[in-house]
Amino acid sequence: MTIRKLRVHEELPLGLLLEADPSEQLVRDYCAGGHCFIAEQQETVIGVFVLIALDSDVAEIKNIALAEPQRGKGLGKQMVLSALEEAKKLGFRSVEIGTGNSSLAQLALYQKCGFRMKSIDRDFFTRHYDDPIFENGLQCRDMVRLDYQL
Repeated sequence: MTIRKLRVHEELPLGLLLEADPSEQLVRDYCAGGHCFIAEQQETVIGVFVLIALDSDVAEIKNIALAEPQRGKGLGKQMVLSALEEAKKLGFRSVEIGTGNSSLAQLALYQKCGFRMKSIDRDFFTRHYDDPIFENGLQCRDMVRLDYQL
């Protein structure tokens, strides 16, 4: 797997991005203001992550997604670690990431990569999304925020 910055003339891998965030408008908005990176295998896009600046010292991994057939192979961890490395190259001192309370695998992955729990934004998903989101038999209501010091 190789990871590189999406080139200006390339289209967003919208299908993958929408797996992690169901709002096309929100995805397009933060991609326009962020750094989009794609993971490829044999010239096929299999993953994506987007880094945005929260301020001059803090970046956020705003979206990270891996194609279904590639999951469970350690590639997600490689992508998270690559995002941290890219944030460091861009001069950030810390990185934040948020995920839903129902995103159990993601919460485990981020902590395995060294992220620590920071805060919970109660009812984030019910405030920002019209349709309820369900995952792992739970309604996704709260945004769990984690951070990593570079």
